[in-house]
Amino acid sequence: MPRRVTMPGADELFRPTTKPAKGDAATSDAPVDSGRVKHDEKMTVYLTAEELLAIEQARLQLRAELGRTVDRGRFVRAAIAEALADLDARGTDSDVARRLSGA
Repeated sequence: MPRRVTMPGADELFRPTTKPAKGDAATSDAPVDSGRVKHDEKMTVYLTAEELLAIEQARLQLRAELGRTVDRGRFVRAAIAEALADLDARGTDSDVARRLSGA
């Protein structure tokens, strides 16, 4: 006869464990900047194992040096923004244009 395990529901798992103090950031009207942004579009990119490992190592380095957790998506979006800004400012002399031209 199989044993049935009773698991708590989502309300029980994700309930607040403490009450926020007065003046706490959770109770103030000011938004808390978590750095997370809702994105409407998705793009799939395939990486080599070495590229993915390099991204993970860079992410961990930033965590160690800046004391901030940076997920892979935020890291990649920041790198893309940097490459696009460089392309806009320097055109074909930009780092990304030179990489793509094979120079």
